[in-house]
Amino acid sequence: MFCYLCGKSEVLMDGLCKNCYPKQYHILTVPSNISVKICAHCNAKFFDGKWVDANLIQEEIIYRAIEESIIVNPSSKNPVIDMNIIQIRGTIAESVVEATDIVCGVEVYETHDINVRLNKGVCPTCSKRNSNYYEAVIQLRSQMKKIDDKKKDEIDVFIDKYLDKLYIKDKLAYVSQRVEIKEGVDYYIGSLKSARKLSSAIQENFGGVITESERLVTKNRDTGKNIFRVWIAIRLPSFFVGDFIEFEDKIAKILNFDRKKVSVLELNDNSVINIFWNKLDGIKTLKSSFDVEKSSVMSKSPTILQILDPKTYEVVDFPISQDIENYSIGDEVDTISINGGLYIV
Repeated sequence: MFCYLCGKSEVLMDGLCKNCYPKQYHILTVPSNISVKICAHCNAKFFDGKWVDANLIQEEIIYRAIEESIIVNPSSKNPVIDMNIIQIRGTIAESVVEATDIVCGVEVYETHDINVRLNKGVCPTCSKRNSNYYEAVIQLRSQMKKIDDKKKDEIDVFIDKYLDKLYIKDKLAYVSQRVEIKEGVDYYIGSLKSARKLSSAIQENFGGVITESERLVTKNRDTGKNIFRVWIAIRLPSFFVGDFIEFEDKIAKILNFDRKKVSVLELNDNSVINIFWNKLDGIKTLKSSFDVEKSSVMSKSPTILQILDPKTYEVVDFPISQDIENYSIGDEVDTISINGGLYIV
């Protein structure tokens, strides 16, 4: 057998000798032109019948498209491949692919020019977003007549951050509209699933009662089926952690709350009580945490602790209990005056 290029008689590979084989060897097969369909808004790529990989930068989309189009010679054991974008003109990215490998002890180098065309369209998610599509409305309301502006700002920031987390898995996790009305704020959410998660998170962090209802908004022209939207009302409490309330003739301090209950400290006997949110209407806010005043211990006996009332400057007697037994004369004490009585808090 002879090498068909140089005519030498020796061990052949694909009809070539070991000197000619590397010269004719191809590390890669690379097409000259490829095209990728991407969303003009989120850069999602249309692949295998669905939109994937949203929010990639354009260069990353191009590199991935080139990588997916390259076929490596099965005989290449350790090829080194380098891809570079030379320039982007309009929707065409002029690029080059370089490869090196060792073949029969000889370093083989090759280069391929490849043009990547970006065909831009709009994915279904962005189409919905741009048309202000929504599946649910979160209605933020309050026991009070008006929600405090600071509290609105705080909840706005919380919603933005929480939806950013949900957006990783749910591309409809966005606020299509924010409408401020006299009673509170309405948030139009793209995804019902995300709206429910967000509502629970708001309740977990800010308290309140959640109610949910469906409303018929239109009919599908093609199928004739009714299309519903869900309204989720969150009624925020009139109190915050650290505030003082009256509940069932008890005066208590708000310790914390979660989705199910409010935990309070009863000021007369220092017992902890859990109040479920469905009893919210029975709670009356008496004082804010900002109404707490500093006082000091004037006297102490084995059974009585005397505190100076910071408003009337009268001395008030407190029976010694486990909660206040460690106070000494001259110590500062946090107090709150409610309905004519003074409490150590």
